[in-house]
Amino acid sequence: MLKRRYLACILLAFTAVAVISAQGYSFQNTKLRDDQRVEQLLRQLTLDEKLSLLSTNLGVPRLGIPSYGSYEGLHGLALGGPAMNNGKKTVDGKEVANDLPTTMFPQAYGLGCTWDREAVRQVGSQMADEVRYYIHRANARRKGLVLYAPNADLARDPRWGRTEESYGEDPFLTAQLTVAMVRGVQGNHPRYWKAAALMKHFLANSNEDGRDSTSSNFDERLFREYYSYPFYKGITEGGSRAFMAAYNAWNGTPMCINPCLEQVARREWGNNGIICTDGGGLRLLVEAHKAFPTLAEGSAAVIKATTGMFLDQYLPHVQEALKKGLITEADIDRAIRGNLFVMLRLGLLDGERTLNPYATMGTDSTQQPFAKEAARQLARDVTCKSIVLLKNEGLLPLRLHAVKQIAVVGPYADNIIQDWYSGTPPYQVTILNALREAGKELGFEVTYAPDNQMGRAEAMAHEADIVIYCTGNHPFGTRPDWKFCPVPSDGREANDRHSLLLPDEDVLRRLKAANPNTVLVLVSSFPYAINWSDSHLPAILHVTHCSQEQGHAVADVLLGRYNPAGRTTQTWVRDICELPPMMDYDIHHGRTYMYYRGNPLYPFGYGLSYSRFEYGQARVTKQDKKHVTIAVPVTNCGPYDGDEVVQLYATYPDSNINMPHQQLRAFERVSIAAGQTREVLLNVSRRDLTYWNVESHAFVPVPGIVRFDIGSSSADLRTFVNIKN
Repeated sequence: MLKRRYLACILLAFTAVAVISAQGYSFQNTKLRDDQRVEQLLRQLTLDEKLSLLSTNLGVPRLGIPSYGSYEGLHGLALGGPAMNNGKKTVDGKEVANDLPTTMFPQAYGLGCTWDREAVRQVGSQMADEVRYYIHRANARRKGLVLYAPNADLARDPRWGRTEESYGEDPFLTAQLTVAMVRGVQGNHPRYWKAAALMKHFLANSNEDGRDSTSSNFDERLFREYYSYPFYKGITEGGSRAFMAAYNAWNGTPMCINPCLEQVARREWGNNGIICTDGGGLRLLVEAHKAFPTLAEGSAAVIKATTGMFLDQYLPHVQEALKKGLITEADIDRAIRGNLFVMLRLGLLDGERTLNPYATMGTDSTQQPFAKEAARQLARDVTCKSIVLLKNEGLLPLRLHAVKQIAVVGPYADNIIQDWYSGTPPYQVTILNALREAGKELGFEVTYAPDNQMGRAEAMAHEADIVIYCTGNHPFGTRPDWKFCPVPSDGREANDRHSLLLPDEDVLRRLKAANPNTVLVLVSSFPYAINWSDSHLPAILHVTHCSQEQGHAVADVLLGRYNPAGRTTQTWVRDICELPPMMDYDIHHGRTYMYYRGNPLYPFGYGLSYSRFEYGQARVTKQDKKHVTIAVPVTNCGPYDGDEVVQLYATYPDSNINMPHQQLRAFERVSIAAGQTREVLLNVSRRDLTYWNVESHAFVPVPGIVRFDIGSSSADLRTFVNIKN
């Protein structure tokens, strides 16, 4: 009898295994709710598997879940780590062969200058296409489905070394472009993602010097209204379910263990996905912040804060914390639950019969996404859109009937430098190459000198009709060595800028003396105080580093093939002394266009065009409890088709609650043919006409009249309309 029962139990066990084999694991049941599937997976994980999921690994091979990691993706994929230069990459101090190719767009700062949501969305979508392509390539050194993008930090100070990674100083603009990038990366399917967009770096991470131990100090209103706003929108509107905790502290508590991670981001905003440390964050929590005496105690605190992914050596310290009872397995479950949710959204929990439409993307090896003409054209179009015409006294576009020789000079005329978080572009077109290409077609000669040694650039300038001088910053200080940044006005990760002066302005003075038709092409990751250039040169363009189509885009603008419409995303001050102390995070003390009281060199939202746009009278066409819609006619009165960036700023004349003297609350980049008028609709959410009330712990409407000023920049406002809030 006992033998029969024993055999029956064995038979039942084998039957159960057969059922599991035929039907898959319970967490693969797509008819269950997401939270149910995550719980089913948690029950089947061993402790060792749970510990492995505290890393950037998203996979459990034993359960048929393939393992994928992550990529940097601010403006193209970094497939093998940062710090590329001249065809070589340095990893851990050793030079290695170049990465696999990937489409390279302008730096994030340049993407911000487009003021174009759709362009940014398309960039994100292209990056996600390439992510999907490379997970199917055997030669990919690493394979990931989590993309560290976008950077939702705010560039409150132009001295910040990582300004290049940000969309700018304004929370509304940054939030809009953050949402666009998230949607591009993740796709538009209601259930599945192409890739997971992991935003960086939560929160108030805008000083590099001392970043591993400093505290960014400000009140709850600035937390809600300024520093966290782009992350809030990235989660609640964009759909991101992942972000990275910053190195710094907020009001004394390091971000990777800050209670706001759970209390605000998870409970209020709904981030039920990944929260990870920054690289080395655990070690710095102990060694730099001195928050805990041991790494075991530090790792326990990180996990209890629901930070469930370490970009650090963590395993022995977490194991020690478990052994000493500092954390429990339940704490680990709670921390990694968000990682499992992201895996679910990527289709990794479905098994081989996944319904994810993105799962087979990139399996066709004949369709390299970075080699498609559409990718090349997107890079060129976006780079054109990013170019800001800072000054033009009629010299541009070049009058080619009168131009027979162009002298091209400068360190970035024939050199595209990839920054710290770049990948390897499939090709690069420099400004010199593009102008030579155009010269053969249009019949002008191009001469070139990288510098003015022995006066050779001046001699060329004397002979030329036009001089194009291409200079700016080096995006990682000429060497990838950590903390190497020898030029005071350069900056990068781990190094803030200590000057806003352009070192090459003396060369510009010599060239201008030799030829008054000298154009400055400023190739830079951030603003400069170029006061002499602005006063004396007839034309100045700004473009950021890295785009594989940088040369074509600059040539298109210089030659009039493209009418520029990029806009500044920061206030360009005239003097570094106009800036508050670097560690003053209270922007009320004169930071950003919202509180700055000086006379800027170039104001926020500024950029010129080859056309002249006139604005008619604005009017309210619709308003209800949720939205206000304003219509304004805009006419292109110039000889060129072009884009205008129509901007709406709110002011609060009845307010006594310390509101900004200007707040961007709507914008649209619109194309208008020469001689045509277009009615531009600007939709303002009433949620954006609120302030954070500390007593009620909620956003409440700003009382009284709200004035909407509309125009071409924060300092060029053409029409207005008032509403009652």
